Amino acid sequence: MDALARLTSKGQITVPKAVRDALDLQTGDNLHFRVEGEVVVLAKTPDLLDLAGSVPVPPQVQGRSWEEIRDAAWVRQWQDREP
Repeated sequence: MDALARLTSKGQITVPKAVRDALDLQTGDNLHFRVEGEVVVLAKTPDLLDLAGSVPVPPQVQGRSWEEIRDAAWVRQWQDREP
């Protein structure tokens, strides 16, 4: 899909409706701009709260505090380095 927009004197653009519809953009959504040479890639960024529960928690760490999990990871890392 191609769409055109005009840059205002304040450096603002209106995202064309076709693009808003294609990305399911809503008021308040965050957008990410990446410059690749002379091209800009626009992407909708997810709300981090929407990602809650999307990564399974291994049974061996369920119910443990973040500090316990982090400390155990550090111990494993240093144990793996020992000859």
